[in-house]
Amino acid sequence: MLRGWIQSKKAEVNASTHSLDALAEPQNLEAAMRAVTYIMNDDLEAAEAGLTNGNSSFHKVHSKIPAKCLNYGLVFAIGEESFLRATLGFEQDIMREASQRLADAEATASTDYRRAQKDSHSYKSQIYPPGSEFALCHAKTQLMSAVVGVLNESLTESIRGFYKLRKAYVTLNGILDAEARSIRSMNGVPGGFGNGTSSLPSSKAPSIRSFQDSPIEGSQVSRGVQYEEFETTNDDEDEFYDADEDHERSETATYAGHLEMNGINGKLDGTSNEHRITKDNVTMPAQSKVSAPNGLMDHDPDSDIFSNPIDVFIHSGANLCFGLLLVMLSMIPPAFGKLLFIIGFRGDRDRGIRMLWQASKFHNINGAMAGLIVLGFYNTFVGFSDIIPDSDPTISDQDTVEGYPKERIEALLVDMRSRHPKSQLWLLEEAREKASNRQLSAAIKLLEGSTKSPLKQVEAIKTFETSLEAMYMHDYALCAKSFIECVDMNNWSHALYYYIAGSANVELYRQHKSSDPKGAEVYADKATELLKQAPKHAGKKKFMARQLPFDVFVTRKINKWESRAHDWSIPFIDAVGVSPIEEMIFFWNGYKRMDPLQLQTSLDRLTWSETSNANWRREGHDERAILAVLRGATLRNLGRWDEAKKVLRTNVLSIDPAELKGGLKDDWTAPAAHYEMGVNCWMQRREAAENGNGVDVEGKWVRECESWVDKASKWEGYSLDARIGLKIATAQDTLKKWNERKTRTKA
Repeated sequence: MLRGWIQSKKAEVNASTHSLDALAEPQNLEAAMRAVTYIMNDDLEAAEAGLTNGNSSFHKVHSKIPAKCLNYGLVFAIGEESFLRATLGFEQDIMREASQRLADAEATASTDYRRAQKDSHSYKSQIYPPGSEFALCHAKTQLMSAVVGVLNESLTESIRGFYKLRKAYVTLNGILDAEARSIRSMNGVPGGFGNGTSSLPSSKAPSIRSFQDSPIEGSQVSRGVQYEEFETTNDDEDEFYDADEDHERSETATYAGHLEMNGINGKLDGTSNEHRITKDNVTMPAQSKVSAPNGLMDHDPDSDIFSNPIDVFIHSGANLCFGLLLVMLSMIPPAFGKLLFIIGFRGDRDRGIRMLWQASKFHNINGAMAGLIVLGFYNTFVGFSDIIPDSDPTISDQDTVEGYPKERIEALLVDMRSRHPKSQLWLLEEAREKASNRQLSAAIKLLEGSTKSPLKQVEAIKTFETSLEAMYMHDYALCAKSFIECVDMNNWSHALYYYIAGSANVELYRQHKSSDPKGAEVYADKATELLKQAPKHAGKKKFMARQLPFDVFVTRKINKWESRAHDWSIPFIDAVGVSPIEEMIFFWNGYKRMDPLQLQTSLDRLTWSETSNANWRREGHDERAILAVLRGATLRNLGRWDEAKKVLRTNVLSIDPAELKGGLKDDWTAPAAHYEMGVNCWMQRREAAENGNGVDVEGKWVRECESWVDKASKWEGYSLDARIGLKIATAQDTLKKWNERKTRTKA
């Protein structure tokens, strides 16, 4: 504590050497924002020059991530993609440097905020309380620090990161609450907001004062500060217990994942009731004459309300940060749900996306980052899920956020590419947009024909994206080549890269085995080499002090095949089971991106096991269940729902679940089959709605869908349960919205 106090005083002394007036001058802010916008155009030299020439919070917040660790600046913009993909190379030394620099920026913002409260010459906004611009800078640093912390290999740093998310929530909620109060005042609406209660656990409604009054955001924020809760230095000795572990709760419909930390294994059920955000205890910006129908300001940049660039910075930045935070919290995999206890809140995906859409209107770094997040959300997260709300792809209404609003997304992409014509980030998003619309060849053509980006992190993402698209369209040679290139471009999950590259060569071996035996042997040797290389790299990277789920999966699969090769006295390559590349396509939901011809190719590749595999007769329920789930998912995407359900019932659902787990078996097939049955019912519901079969028929399919999804949600722990669980959680949210909409319609 004493060290933190001394360091904070040093920060205050250093900050006193520059004028507060200069900090808040619009031209200073504009210069900083203009400099950092160069980042979105892949122009690092111009960005560095602009950012290093300033000493304000605006400069420090955006200059804390220099060129050599820019991926942490990017991860702030594409945090949800980083959590889902986890493929960028987050080197520990650069991560430590980023954390240290962000701590410095956090301290500077805290100091500037306190001084702005006292200085009579500080900027006086008609919308926000004095110092709001610095409160926003502070929240930005906390968000970036939180993402860096969560992606850290240390469990303590990860939990500290979640704790920072909670504190950023307090600050941002206060800024938006002040915005709502000001707008209501402009409209002549007296008094409170909503029901006058707070989204915080305490009874005190959040405000900008929440930032100042916090014991951590105040004088103790400084470089290297050690919070009392996290003073231990040995991550392996830390144990974290749920305070409500023994408290009885009623069963809910929310997906309950499984989390094991340092030997603690328990069923997770989200946040405690006292911290849960609901329509009854959350403060939302109230409806007003200048508010959008959803209760949020929807003004365009040329509105008279935003006559001052500082107000533009605060509004766009608050919508960016709070929107990102709400989306991030809503997307935390259910298997890590217990960590939401640390934050004390849940996310709100729809509200968060609306806020990001609003921020994307503004032509500054906040707008660019918001646009990147929005595009990433729809082209990756929505593309990863199956049971999602319906949407009319031709609607470009600004309030449309559900499903996949195709025209609105395309308009945003055109706008962003015109704003930042030199950046490869938007070209990457255009490729993803094409893949989401089942145009894989066009996506690869864009990625391969683009100019090389000066940012190696962007090039790494492009190469990884090329690897995935090649895998989906069965270009095994390109898939293997690109994943091997990923090994040299980042060090996140080499085990996964080697495994998929090896799996691609397995397919090439099987394709040439009869027609070109000598060529097939070359592919067999390459596949064996790459697959056996994979486990050697497993466990080198950790997420929250645990092995990456795919590393665990890969190691088990190789052990399974080596055991079969020994028991059956056959070569390792012939002991490989049902197409491992199709299995990877399933886990990345690549079937959703394939056109009918590519889906038929997947069916053909799966048929090989039954028609050309000499060892198929030896296979038990385990491998046959894998084949059934993969075939069922492919048939579903072809619209052959009854066939898909028959395959699942015959080869998975009719089997005793105990026969599909234990040892080296793939225990994910049974819960995945239940989920797939739910998806088929949801698709049949959509068909019934489009054919005008009536609400009763549609409701019948929804109830059956809910039954299957509910069974999947209550499954015990299994391989990659967090990944499948994320789909389940999205399905539950979609089903809840459908029921609420139908209830309102009847009323």
